[in-house]
Amino acid sequence: MSQKHPIVAVTGSSGAGTSTVKRAFEHIFFREKINPVIIEGDSFHRYNRVEMRAAMKQAAESGNDHFSHFGPEANLFEKLEELFRHYGANGTGQKRYYLHSEEEADEHNARLNTQLKPGEFTPWEDIPPGTDLMFYEGLHGLTKHGAADVAQHVDLGIGVVPIVNLEWIQKIFRDNAERGYSAEAIVDTILRRMPDYVNYITPQFSRTDINFQRVPTVDTSNPFIARDIPTADESMVVIRVRDPKKFNVDFPYLINMLHDSFMSRRNTIVVPGGKMGLAMEIILAPIIEDLLKKRG
Repeated sequence: MSQKHPIVAVTGSSGAGTSTVKRAFEHIFFREKINPVIIEGDSFHRYNRVEMRAAMKQAAESGNDHFSHFGPEANLFEKLEELFRHYGANGTGQKRYYLHSEEEADEHNARLNTQLKPGEFTPWEDIPPGTDLMFYEGLHGLTKHGAADVAQHVDLGIGVVPIVNLEWIQKIFRDNAERGYSAEAIVDTILRRMPDYVNYITPQFSRTDINFQRVPTVDTSNPFIARDIPTADESMVVIRVRDPKKFNVDFPYLINMLHDSFMSRRNTIVVPGGKMGLAMEIILAPIIEDLLKKRG
C-alpha cells in the first residue's frame, strides 16, 4: 500500500457489474478532477486469443479439462504484482492493452502506428508521469498465488459479485448475444472454469474492503432456462464493508440518502438495485477524496 501513489482495484468476473463501478468512478474522477491511470485486467492475460485456444487444446490433450482465464497458468500474476509494487513506490510502471474488438484495434493502431488485430495485445509502454492514482478493473485485482501477492499493494479493494445464478444468467445471455455461442457451449465453459473460479476468483472477495452483491428478487433457481436477465428494479444490492472504521463509513447517513435501504448486519446495508450506481458514488467518493488528501 502507498499513501503517495494509491491503488484502487475493482475485482469481479466479466458480466458481474464491474462496468457499473467503472462508470461510478469515472463520474468521481471527472467531478474531482482526478487524473488516474486505468489498468485493464485482460491486459495481464498470458496468451492472446489465438494462443489461448492452442493452450486450451494442449491442456485438454494432457488431461487438464479446467484450463481457463481464471487460473494462474493463463495469467501474468507476477507481472501484475510488479506493476502494483512499482506504482505504489514511485508512480511508474508499464501497461498494455488487450484489443477486444475492431474498434479498439483501429484506435490503438492509429496511436501506435501498428497493424494489430482483435484478440492481440499492444506492446508494453510506460505509464505517463503525474497520475493521481491507479484504477484496476478485472479478474485478479486482489489475487494471491505462490510468490505473487497482488492484494498487499491495494489501498482500496472493491468486489462486484452477483449471486452465482445471476452471474451465470448474465454470462449465458452475453455470450449468446455478443459472440453467438450456443447455450450448451456456454455451460461447458462455466463447468470448465469452475475449479479456477472457486480457487482463484472467490477468495478475493474476502480480501476486499467493500463488496457489492446484486441479488435478484425474482426466481433464478434454474439459470440455464432463464428467458431474460433480472433488471435492476428486480434486484437488491447487498453492500458489505469489511471494516467501517477504516474509511469512516457513515451508515445512518447512507440510510437517509438511499430511499428504501436498510441495515441487515452492523457492517452491511441493502439498497434497491436501481440505486447501485448512486450508492457507489456516495460511498466511494469520500474514500477517494481521503486517499488523495493523504498524499500530501
